[in-house]
Amino acid sequence: MPLVKIFSGSASRYLAEKIATAYGTQLGDLTISRFSDGEIGVHYNESVRGAEVFIVLSTFPPADNLMELMLLVDAAKRASAHKVIVVMPYYGYARQDRKDKPRVSIGAKVLANAVQACGADRLMTCDLHAGQIQGFFDIPVDHLDGSAIFVPYLRSLNLGSSLIFASPDVGGVVRTRAFAKNFGAEMVVCDKHRVRANEIASMQVIGNVEGLDVVLVDDMVDTAGTITKAAELLKEKGARTVRAIATHPVLSGPAYERIENSVLEEIVVSDTIPLKQESSKIKVLSFAELFARAINNVVTHESISSLFI
Repeated sequence: MPLVKIFSGSASRYLAEKIATAYGTQLGDLTISRFSDGEIGVHYNESVRGAEVFIVLSTFPPADNLMELMLLVDAAKRASAHKVIVVMPYYGYARQDRKDKPRVSIGAKVLANAVQACGADRLMTCDLHAGQIQGFFDIPVDHLDGSAIFVPYLRSLNLGSSLIFASPDVGGVVRTRAFAKNFGAEMVVCDKHRVRANEIASMQVIGNVEGLDVVLVDDMVDTAGTITKAAELLKEKGARTVRAIATHPVLSGPAYERIENSVLEEIVVSDTIPLKQESSKIKVLSFAELFARAINNVVTHESISSLFI
């Protein structure tokens, strides 16, 4: 059995501690310091020579999290770690996955280049905004499926034959269809038109939801404009209840206020990003057990897909 060590960057320590506990170990000891000008310095306080080192850190803002991650990977490689595996519960910049207009960057590819350039041997992440981002890497990518956590919770609600799933936009149809197929349920689509990022011009529902319990499915919720507008529209179309599942709670700007004032019964998210404030309508499910099992399967060379529903 190889020597396994799990370390955490500053911003994801709350989750990394739960992952380490679920794996049956403690977080490794390291020091992350800052120079007077804000420059980051990292130091492993224990040997990692010959070890399989797992570094847990998401790349949500600020950009310092990415810089910290790169330094942690570089330090582990220079300290003769056998392998360095980046565990990135939330893959930042994933929405910038293509050129949708002239003269723009592809941020998801830039992030992939950065992770590989500093020496990472493998990446583990969850519910990417677009699955094809895996193709930006020339190293193995373990793309975990959050439905393994969300589906059992939905089953516990016992919604029965009244359950129907909804995609808040056309881009989320594949993700939503997978949930609907698992429950043997139907699905509808909320077709939206944007004038610019984070601003919706119009939206319409394709399908019938009258008298049904609707579950909106998305990979993330940012300003909550799309999810709350979709919920309102679904209620107008006769839905009995509307709740939402969104893996990554980015929740910026007016998100919390919008959710509190919305017709949503609840919005179920994961702990890939820490909440900035509490909300009676936001329920958090932990992905720590899922990541711990995935780490174990990587170490023992077992199937990752066996963790999927």
